[in-house]
Amino acid sequence: MIRAPKDFWSGLGFIAFGTTATLVARDYPMGSATRMGPGYFPIILGALLALIGAIVVARSFVIAGERITEFAWKPLVYVAAATVLFGMVVRPAGLAFAVVVLTVLSAFASRHFSARTALLLSLGLAVFSIVVFVKALGLPMTMFGAWLGR
Repeated sequence: MIRAPKDFWSGLGFIAFGTTATLVARDYPMGSATRMGPGYFPIILGALLALIGAIVVARSFVIAGERITEFAWKPLVYVAAATVLFGMVVRPAGLAFAVVVLTVLSAFASRHFSARTALLLSLGLAVFSIVVFVKALGLPMTMFGAWLGR
């Protein structure tokens, strides 16, 4: 008998996403830990996500938890829309703008939304993303795209 329905369904979601990522990336070259191929990250991350999901599902049968009262559609829609929009604008607008859009739109999913906090967080994450991904790792991403005059 399921004692923690939220954990059970969350765990199944983790398993589904992790398995999907692993299956999509299975034909990509894996590489090694020191010379990672394009399949390394999605396969490892997908497998870890599925494993965490299995642990959460198993735990839902042992430890009592919260019942599901209603489904939170608003946060799901905001976070999914923000992720899709990020993918659509990262090339034409650049990484900085895409991270700001992603962060601010995702922040609307929270009951405790604050425009000031969302904007400050988005600017900090944009700077962090540029420093880590563009400068430190040298990924071929534009910081500011054609939409912003570059």
